[in-house]
Amino acid sequence: MFSQEKYLKALNYAARVHDEQKTPQGLPYLTHLTSVAMEMIHACEEGNVKLEDADFAITVALLHDVLEDTDVTIGELIEEFGEEVASGVEALSKDPTIESKKQQMADSINRLLTQNYAVQSVKLADRISNLQKPPQDWDNEKIYNYFQESKFILSCLKNANPFLSKRLEDKINNYRIYIK
Repeated sequence: MFSQEKYLKALNYAARVHDEQKTPQGLPYLTHLTSVAMEMIHACEEGNVKLEDADFAITVALLHDVLEDTDVTIGELIEEFGEEVASGVEALSKDPTIESKKQQMADSINRLLTQNYAVQSVKLADRISNLQKPPQDWDNEKIYNYFQESKFILSCLKNANPFLSKRLEDKINNYRIYIK
C-alpha cells in the first residue's frame, strides 16, 4: 500500500525538526503528525490509491507543518524530499506575512485549490485530527470561529476525497457540542 522506508524517512525528519514541540494538549507534536498520516493511510486504503500517490500523500501528511512551525526552509525541504513534496507542504502552510487569520485561511485555500487532490486531502486529514476537544484556554468565540473555519475548509475541499470529506463532516457535527 505504501513504502515503509519513505514513511520512516519523513517521520524521522519531522520528529527531528519538530523536536520538543507540543500539541495544545501537551503531547509530543509527533502525535498530531502521525494522526494526520493515519487519516491519509486509511483514506488511501479506502480509495485503493496507487502506491506512488499514497507515498506522496503520506509523506506530505507527516511533513505538513514543517515550514509553518519550524526553521526548515523550502530549499531544505526540496533538497530532502523533492519539489513536489515541498510544493505540497508549502501550500499547506499559512503565510505569516498576512496579518488577518481569516485572510491567511483564504490564501491557504486558494493555494490548495491549485494543488492535486492528495495535498487537498492532507488539509482535510489535518482538520479531522485537530477537531478534538478544544484547549481549555479557548473561549466560546474562538471555538465557534474554529467550527466555522472547519465548515469553510470542507466546503472548499470536499471533492478532494469522499472518505475524508465524510469523516470531516462527522467531526464538524460532533464538534458542535463544544459551542455554548
